[in-house]
Amino acid sequence: MRREVVLPLFVLCFFAADLVRTAHSIWLNLPASGTKCVSEEIQTNVVVLADFVVVADHTHAPTISVKVTSPYGNNLHHSENITHGQFAFTTSEGGNYLACFWLTDHKHEAGTEVSVNLDWRTGIAAKDWESVAKKEKIEGVELELRKLEGAVEAIHENLLFLRDREAIMRTVSERTNTRVAWYSIMSLGVCIIASTLQIWYLKRFFQKKKLI
Repeated sequence: MRREVVLPLFVLCFFAADLVRTAHSIWLNLPASGTKCVSEEIQTNVVVLADFVVVADHTHAPTISVKVTSPYGNNLHHSENITHGQFAFTTSEGGNYLACFWLTDHKHEAGTEVSVNLDWRTGIAAKDWESVAKKEKIEGVELELRKLEGAVEAIHENLLFLRDREAIMRTVSERTNTRVAWYSIMSLGVCIIASTLQIWYLKRFFQKKKLI
């Protein structure tokens, strides 16, 4: 009996570890002139943590600038003339969050690209589990269970978010269908009235000409 319980427990821990690793490691190639941006649709009250670093083949790493904006255009982070850095924030708006990178080192050779590694983490993946383990003095299976609990909470919040989005889309769809139905009825009514008036006019015209 104990073996039957322990096996699902380890399976759940394995999937919890897989769910926690939802960070995105992105490679960006910045041109000599221009901007490269990445975006992600995130709901409200979600922690976002990102680390970035310029990867260079030589000793002198070119400098870049970074700007992060919210869905409504609010500036969340802005750094200039750096080779590495980090930004973190908690979302207060639901929508696409945009992080843009561009080259500011004018001494860099024209026509060549600069590589930037971006480690983008959101939600449960942005949590510092090492600090949690040290603070609460937990490790091993207990720590994995805490990760599983956090992953389940994150999934539950995502499901609630998707349910709300689905309800909004369904309401919009129903309103659109109602408007289309009324528009079709009005169009049909206009066509019937126009046809009736046309028949009446032609009948009177032929009666005046004594053709009928």
